[in-house]
Amino acid sequence: MRIFLLRFLPLFVAVDALGVLPIFISLTDGLSPPQKRRVLIQSLITASAVALVFLAIGPTILSALNITVSDFMVAGGILLLVISLSDLLTGEKRQRLVDPETLGAVPLGVPIITGPAVLTTSVLLANVYGISLTALALLINLGIAGAIFWFAQPISRFLGNAGTMILSKIASLFLATIAVMLIRKGIVEIITAAMK
Repeated sequence: MRIFLLRFLPLFVAVDALGVLPIFISLTDGLSPPQKRRVLIQSLITASAVALVFLAIGPTILSALNITVSDFMVAGGILLLVISLSDLLTGEKRQRLVDPETLGAVPLGVPIITGPAVLTTSVLLANVYGISLTALALLINLGIAGAIFWFAQPISRFLGNAGTMILSKIASLFLATIAVMLIRKGIVEIITAAMK
């Protein structure tokens, strides 16, 4: 169970469903309930497909480009740190005007639900703990995000704007902490490899 939690928790933080909740509500505002369900299903299918494909072939692409896991840890850690600091300091996650027909795929599925944080975290976790349980943890987290978005209105009313923002800030802080750990581990591995 502990090993599964080591895969689950970083992905839970990276998906940040509660932090994305206000964006989901904002982007689907004015849509009918059937349209919202279609957008939700489209976003979860897109997010899952992109994440699983990247999880499966991402390491091969890195290898073909002669990028080591340590290099990816440092670069991914820096990217996660920038994303988390942006969320912490600006107070808003970026959003754009979108086409309602593709809303579930882009921007909700990718890059809002499955974005750089999820892709980087999943590849790094798969390298340390293996692909199968990392994929399971990823799918469970996307399912949790789907459930949160399904009940978006009641959750948003319960938490309020302040509660949603506080939870998002806490998730961003944890993401920054994970980013620093990845950078540190990557640098240590690079130095250790260079000393051999």
